[in-house]
Amino acid sequence: MPRYHSTPPHEHGLADSLGVLLVNLGTPDEPTSAAVRPYLRQFLSDPRVVEAPRAFWWLALHGFILRFRPARSAEAYRKIWSDQGSPLLRHSRGIGDALQSSLATRLSGTVHVEVAMSYGKPSIESALDVFWSQNVRRVIVLPMYPQYSGSTTGSAFDAVTALLSTRRWVPEFRFINHYFDAKGYISALANSVRDHWNSQGRGEHLLFSFHGLPYQMLLDGDPYHCQCQKTARLVAAELGLSGDDWSLGFQSRAGRAKWLQPYTDEMLTQWGQDGRGDIDVICPGFAADCLETLEEIAIRYAAVYAQSGGGKLRYIPALNDRDDHISLLVQIVEKNIAGWPEASTDDDSGISASTPQESLRLAREMGATK
Repeated sequence: MPRYHSTPPHEHGLADSLGVLLVNLGTPDEPTSAAVRPYLRQFLSDPRVVEAPRAFWWLALHGFILRFRPARSAEAYRKIWSDQGSPLLRHSRGIGDALQSSLATRLSGTVHVEVAMSYGKPSIESALDVFWSQNVRRVIVLPMYPQYSGSTTGSAFDAVTALLSTRRWVPEFRFINHYFDAKGYISALANSVRDHWNSQGRGEHLLFSFHGLPYQMLLDGDPYHCQCQKTARLVAAELGLSGDDWSLGFQSRAGRAKWLQPYTDEMLTQWGQDGRGDIDVICPGFAADCLETLEEIAIRYAAVYAQSGGGKLRYIPALNDRDDHISLLVQIVEKNIAGWPEASTDDDSGISASTPQESLRLAREMGATK
């Protein structure tokens, strides 16, 4: 077996194209223990996600976690599952479809947008296989994580580059690291809050809730915590909020180790005990609605807040396929393809001005058969 593969085989005369790979975290195929177990095994086996000694973690994962957690997770997924399947996959595909339509009208040449999951299906490998079949020679990878973390964005980079390293003909490749303070991102978040206030009324307080990370990752140099803080601060400023009008918390912690603080659930419990009224919660770190937003925040934490004596917790949906969100992603792609043929209809690179047909003719004159 050759070490590097070239499937499908190269054919002279085919026009090159651009591939935009949107990467999100992942989802099980069904809301059942049997489907959740392999998904969790793949997710929790990633050393980027759990930075524990491998032998110790393998025993904990297979000896305890995968015996009990799949059933609990499956129950949570069932609360938000629909006829269209997983909300994360449905919304991610909606974003991909909208981005494909918009880029097709703005860019020169052919562009293909594929959605992939770091864990579960559709896999990154299957998405890249689609690109190869479409003669994609330039790839933009856009992880749908506005704030960088090694456990999310870094993991996506590892997976993509590992697969690209197996190709005989490696495509031109650009990887988008973050967009936590991009003007269009901040504006879209602020607009989503305003839309919520216009339709639902304004709550007493606005809470920004981000997915948590083990505190040790911050100490080891992960920039996620600082980027979350800046995102919230910029959105609050865009909305004209004072320091007393908003707060920031971190959700989804697991285990006994210290995680990024303050903890969202503990804040909500205290606020409920203090007798606060209706509050609004937005989760800027999630580009698409998923288990953590729809079940953890909108259902479970809303119940925690109410049972503690608080008013209503009103969840503000993720950006999903909002027009301003798609416009932001278009801007990010256009900025990152500078110098590539798709960025302009004018070929001023001086590198190659021949058409695919001319390339095919010349190649055949020199003995090519494909």
